[in-house]
Amino acid sequence: MIPALFDPAGGKRTAADDEQLTALALAARNGDPEAAERFIRASHRHVWRFVAHLSGETSSADDLAQETFLRALTGLPGFAGRSCARTWLLSIARRVVIDRYRSAAARPRIADVDDWQAVAEHRQPSGLPGFDDGLALSELLEALDGERREAFVLTQLVGMPYADAAAIVGCPIGTVRSRVARARADLTGWLRSAERCARRPQAVAA
Repeated sequence: MIPALFDPAGGKRTAADDEQLTALALAARNGDPEAAERFIRASHRHVWRFVAHLSGETSSADDLAQETFLRALTGLPGFAGRSCARTWLLSIARRVVIDRYRSAAARPRIADVDDWQAVAEHRQPSGLPGFDDGLALSELLEALDGERREAFVLTQLVGMPYADAAAIVGCPIGTVRSRVARARADLTGWLRSAERCARRPQAVAA
């Protein structure tokens, strides 16, 4: 079973949360500076987590999040509130990450599974079965195919409903469900494989 490390932070959001965020976005669009500040505070954590895990670079997450909010505030006059403001904002964040890698003419390196397992073994605390929360989540996610990682981060870490994630990615909801299922299967398989390696008796030198 995938450990609690993969549960969405802060639990499930409610429709009221999304309605409030959308109301703040509309108020900010109409020139309310306090609403703009509250909108940023209320959504910053989800944006930061999304860009950090999607890009695979927590070191650049602050810059990516800042660029996301700069674009969002600039684009607020065009936000009509037909969709949830969170969906609109994460769509912008996704474009920010894509633009960053296009400008660098590179995509995040997809880690080789063998490389990932070696890192995982070295980080595994001796005497403890399985994986604990000390294992960096980014190392697990970097081993995923980019599309699966994106769907997993949106739905399982950021906590977006599948329909909203599909709107952000621009694909059918069934495709998002399939990518998430495959991502979970990949992660579970790699965890079990690394756990078996950790339990394997070490050879004693002659």
